[in-house]
Amino acid sequence: MKAEKRKKIFIYIGLTFLAVLMAVPFYWMLISSVKLNKDVFSIPMEWIPRSFHFENYQEIWEKIPLLTFFKNSTKLTVITTIIQLATSCFAAYGFAKMEFKGRDFLFLAYVTTIAVPWQVYMVPQFTMMSKFGLNNTHVGLIMLHAFSAFGVFLMRQFFLSVPKELSEAARIDGLGEYGIFARVVLPLAKPGIATLTIFTFVNVWNDFMGPLIYLNSTELKTIQLGIRMFISQYAADYALIMAASVCALIPVVIIFIACQKFFVEGVAASGIKG
Repeated sequence: MKAEKRKKIFIYIGLTFLAVLMAVPFYWMLISSVKLNKDVFSIPMEWIPRSFHFENYQEIWEKIPLLTFFKNSTKLTVITTIIQLATSCFAAYGFAKMEFKGRDFLFLAYVTTIAVPWQVYMVPQFTMMSKFGLNNTHVGLIMLHAFSAFGVFLMRQFFLSVPKELSEAARIDGLGEYGIFARVVLPLAKPGIATLTIFTFVNVWNDFMGPLIYLNSTELKTIQLGIRMFISQYAADYALIMAASVCALIPVVIIFIACQKFFVEGVAASGIKG
């Protein structure tokens, strides 16, 4: 019994150490956001600033149109997340519950695209969007993120866990495929939906390369491109960068806290089902 308790103590100590280690970068970002720019990289590092400059949080809204960037990021992220949830859930239901010729091969071919890096098809994709006239538009970015092989794979894992007997019973009661999807299968896949929501929201919100390549107008830029505006040709105001980064992190934290319960269930279940 003592050996077991000792083992648990060591496990808790190790987990606590890892948690603190993971929190250090966030703490450094937070305290750097209330320092003077010259003190951000001071040696030795000041873990507790001698003076707090909260005016940094006011200055970031005055130096650049940060509110516009927040609105753009929110618009892109919310619309893209909703569309990707819809496309992923519909496609996953077809691959999990419908019977048609070549289903498994088509699913395997589609999921294999996850292994293809975006940099491989970045140039032809840009050329295609240019011919469609969707460069420097939010519509173009939304279309690029509208479909996700990872999302289809994730949701299919949850749909496979729903017993066929439930679907058959629903058909006997007169429900069609759309009714079974909406009333039976989808409510049982809440952990998967929450997991996909978090992944999609974080990926789109933090996306830098996509907006950098496709957006040229200042009024269309996102928060990630806006933070870059604090970096000039010869210098960078790291204190303001950290303050803006803290503000940009808030929506992600809110989404994660709201979906945390389902997210933990989803990550655990997606690795063992199907």
